[in-house]
Amino acid sequence: MRVVVIGSGIVGSSAAYECAKAGANVVVLEAGRIAGGTSAVSFAWTNATTKRPRPYFDLNVAGMRAHLELKRDFGAAPWFTQTGSFDWRTAPEAMDDYFENYRQMKEWGYGVEWIDKKLVAEMEPDIDVSAVGDGPISYYPEEGWVDPVLYSAWLLRAAKERWGTQVNVSSRVTEIETEGGRAKAVRTANGERYAADAVVNCTGGWSSQKLGDAQGIPLSSTIGVLAFTPPVALTLRSQLHADDLDIRPDGAGRIMIHKVSVDLTLKKPETLSLTGDEAATLLEAASKVLPSLHSAGVEAIRTTVRPFPGDGYTCAGPMPDIPGHYMAVTHSGVTIGPQLGRVVADEVVRGKIHEEMETFRPQRFFQANAQRSGVAHA
Repeated sequence: MRVVVIGSGIVGSSAAYECAKAGANVVVLEAGRIAGGTSAVSFAWTNATTKRPRPYFDLNVAGMRAHLELKRDFGAAPWFTQTGSFDWRTAPEAMDDYFENYRQMKEWGYGVEWIDKKLVAEMEPDIDVSAVGDGPISYYPEEGWVDPVLYSAWLLRAAKERWGTQVNVSSRVTEIETEGGRAKAVRTANGERYAADAVVNCTGGWSSQKLGDAQGIPLSSTIGVLAFTPPVALTLRSQLHADDLDIRPDGAGRIMIHKVSVDLTLKKPETLSLTGDEAATLLEAASKVLPSLHSAGVEAIRTTVRPFPGDGYTCAGPMPDIPGHYMAVTHSGVTIGPQLGRVVADEVVRGKIHEEMETFRPQRFFQANAQRSGVAHA
């Protein structure tokens, strides 16, 4: 079976690896560089906390489990770190949701527990616990993060070496060709044509674009902003989540910083200044929790489009307009990437349907469009 995977980010590389492992002849076509889109600018937190409703929670838990199983597949996983997360709130208006999420996660069997400031200080001495406030602190021991670019590099290298997968960069797909109404080939902007029995669309923030007659899906994507410090003499190992602030190590002593409130100031990706308001806001917020950052400055600040399907949930399954065209796009790609790759391989290559994915099929968008069209013409 010939499978063309469009996109080489964490979802595309997962799909390519698993389809090749399942016995398909796989070609990966990437418009730019490997994992050079959203995957390259991601906080990359593996988690299922706050993920509702239950099918979405279960999918994210399956993704976390699949990361551990993939680690066994390789014997080592230099792209994966699992050192847990601390989470607390200081704003009174946020407490009800905070406690309700803890209750829900406990009820669903997710790994979380209450801990006190003394234990936080013992586990992560770099934290100024006075910044935590007087509320309870929740600890998620099974959470972690991924380096998506390294992940993609390892999976695609393995797919090439073990099963002969072809990976082409600077190969922007412009058209999915059809024959008898079914996907039969893919064409790129440089005129190359690749025959296919199935096409797996993993284009993330570009998933709304038409590829010839092949429809995309509606997106309600948002902008993400990340700041990175230069190397700082810290021993921080865990992730920190406080109000709308997210902090984690990023290797070689660097710290990654994110704030949702900063994301909301932008309507499109922009080149931001290292001395601009966004960088200053991110560094100031992080420095309250990690005082060693006060004099560090910001070494890099990056923006990206975070791909959200129109209703906010994962979209994975056959596109109803063209048989053989399979869509796989999600904001939770870092967490569910390896599981989504298995689902794609099972459904596209092995013909094994995952009933638990029915909530997430692309058909829901086409049904909604058909209903709106019917009302408009009534």
